[in-house]
Amino acid sequence: MVYVLDKNNKPLMPTKRHGKVKHLLKSGKAVVINREPFTIKLLYNSEGFTQAVTLGVDAGSKTIGLSAATKDQELYASEIQLRTDIVGLLSERRQYRRIKRNRLRYRKAKFDNRTATKKPGWLAPSIRHKIESHIKVVGKLHQILPISNIIVEVAAFDIQKIKNPNISGAEYQQGDQLDSWNVREYVLFRDNHKCQHCHGKSGDKVLNTHHVESRQTGGDSPGNLVTLCKTCHDKYHACKIELDIKRNRSFRDTAFMGIMRWSFYNKLKDIYPDVSLTYGYITKCTRIENDIEKTHAADAFCIAGNIKAKRQEHVYMQKFVRHSNRCLHKANLLKGGIKKSNKLPVIVKGYRLFDKVSYENQESFIFGRRATGYFDLRLLDGTKIHASASYKKLKLLNTAKTLLTERRAQGL
Repeated sequence: MVYVLDKNNKPLMPTKRHGKVKHLLKSGKAVVINREPFTIKLLYNSEGFTQAVTLGVDAGSKTIGLSAATKDQELYASEIQLRTDIVGLLSERRQYRRIKRNRLRYRKAKFDNRTATKKPGWLAPSIRHKIESHIKVVGKLHQILPISNIIVEVAAFDIQKIKNPNISGAEYQQGDQLDSWNVREYVLFRDNHKCQHCHGKSGDKVLNTHHVESRQTGGDSPGNLVTLCKTCHDKYHACKIELDIKRNRSFRDTAFMGIMRWSFYNKLKDIYPDVSLTYGYITKCTRIENDIEKTHAADAFCIAGNIKAKRQEHVYMQKFVRHSNRCLHKANLLKGGIKKSNKLPVIVKGYRLFDKVSYENQESFIFGRRATGYFDLRLLDGTKIHASASYKKLKLLNTAKTLLTERRAQGL
């Protein structure tokens, strides 16, 4: 599918007439705007006739599904992976700043810009990024297709009912930590004030609350805490024992969907005129009735509602990546207190991180680099193409962007 823009950058209906596209490019009547998805711009006046195109959006906390279709043909299908490293990076930055300000040197506070209450509409940085990413990919699709209406699938999750299917009435106001002074007291009470590793065999009466996952990624929720005696706790951090304990189910993604659904929907309505909602159970029934596979792109196709349309043979796999590493120096100092640089030059042998390149007729992305000119090449799903490919054998296809794109066959 070749996507077409008119002379004024307004999207027209895409085409599969590759012969005509080649003729327009060779004769100078069109130019290439984008390589993937392949988009051209006409350099002459055109009629601008378009059809009704419906965009289905399968919103998610980790992956977004998009499908744009008319009644007869699916015009675009993609799955977009969102960033999940923002919480850890912010925690790491906070840790470095505390060390610098308190342990390495002390300085008086210059100003106090913390407020007791957050402004109306405030969202955590990780959630704000995901909502903005949803809006960004929808906007990019509007640039290449004449979309007439948008249908978004949202979900409402009852977290307490997921934990306890029999909950009802006033029980919703009586959470797990009812009558507990703090989280630590609740965790000790939940575990019967007994070490969950040795079960009291060590004889140590001093009890600690241990994070099953790191505090950066797992947080301080009770599901990520477990009771250990001081003996077992010290042995674990000294790498003398291993714990056969797994954290309870995390509801981070569920909470995100509850927060973002109305925020995302309302922001879309402010930007685009025709936006409507649908729900997950409707999508599921449509998918099962029409024997459609379970993927995010397939769900978006069901959401769009044009079930009789011919499916696309290829789906665009996209991934949001970090633009650059802002940490200038490594945490550990060299001898003499010398700081070691944490960054290579932006361009190494003419290439930079996340450039799309061709290596032996195989398209891939640069996920790692060395100053000597050897690169780690991978696909977006992590498949390794070459661990140390020489820059002499590479051909640049696309420069690095925050949204990487590759095309794959869709399992119809």
